[in-house]
Amino acid sequence: MKFARILALLLAAAVVAGAAYGQSYPTKPIRLIVPFPPGGGTDFVARQFATKLAEQTGWTIVVDNKAGASGMIGLAEAARANPDGYDIVMGQADNMIIAPAMQKNQPVDPIKELTPISLVATSPFLFMTTVDSKFKSLNDVVAAAKANPGKVTYGTAGTGNYTHLAMELLQQEGNFKLEQVPYKGAAPAMTDLMGGHIAMAALSIASGMPGIRGGKLRGLAVTSAKRSPALPDVPTVAESGFKDFEAIGWLGILAPNGIPPAVVARLGAEIAKVVQNPDLQKALIASGVETRSSSQAEFVAMLKNDTAKVRKIVESAGIKTE
Repeated sequence: MKFARILALLLAAAVVAGAAYGQSYPTKPIRLIVPFPPGGGTDFVARQFATKLAEQTGWTIVVDNKAGASGMIGLAEAARANPDGYDIVMGQADNMIIAPAMQKNQPVDPIKELTPISLVATSPFLFMTTVDSKFKSLNDVVAAAKANPGKVTYGTAGTGNYTHLAMELLQQEGNFKLEQVPYKGAAPAMTDLMGGHIAMAALSIASGMPGIRGGKLRGLAVTSAKRSPALPDVPTVAESGFKDFEAIGWLGILAPNGIPPAVVARLGAEIAKVVQNPDLQKALIASGVETRSSSQAEFVAMLKNDTAKVRKIVESAGIKTE
């Protein structure tokens, strides 16, 4: 009985200490690891997010780019950091979910070695073609692909990225076949689309927005459940007849395993506030990204669901892993 009482007192003391730590956190700068180079989409979102979070809280947040291995180097560094809440990382679908499914011998297992805190943003993909194309809708593309399997081409920014997997998922659900033309990035894919060398492209909204607004491109569909505020006139894939279809990229904050629950709660609460910042929302929508927070439980459930979905697509489509 005496031992049980001592144990109970120790546990109670730990809870009180943890709560106090969360209230006093942070007492020094927080490092936000970005697993991609400066100037890219993830870096842009991370820096916008860090700036607004610092303004909101008075915290000092230092963005630290740790690129390499499809974003896995930065995740590995975060996983090995001290779990005191002063090292966090901006993970996203490509390095948290897709890279582990596509590549062998990774330096980290991000699902097992990092603790999710909250989502920060989501980013649907865009299926697009030129304004003078015979394809006026996504249904036109599907009809042509069914009539001529493998003859209708579409460009991506590379094999195995999320837009490629989204198109593979669509083909599986719609029972049709397109021919993927992978490029080394969005820019060369856009060049060939504009030049008429491919029939359509599956890329980020940011890649297609200038052409659509400039009257040179036609948006066929976005892959989110609802229309994107960046392109409100472009229908969703679901509106095109593929009920409940959704395939979106996302970005979220994670931390090393062992981070105190009180700090998780504090970070989650502040993230939930900052994503409502109108200036942040405006800046991200201009690049085709929408702010979105989540509870820790919701983030964990999404990671589990997306992992299963991506692995199924990779296996069903016969995409070769490295």
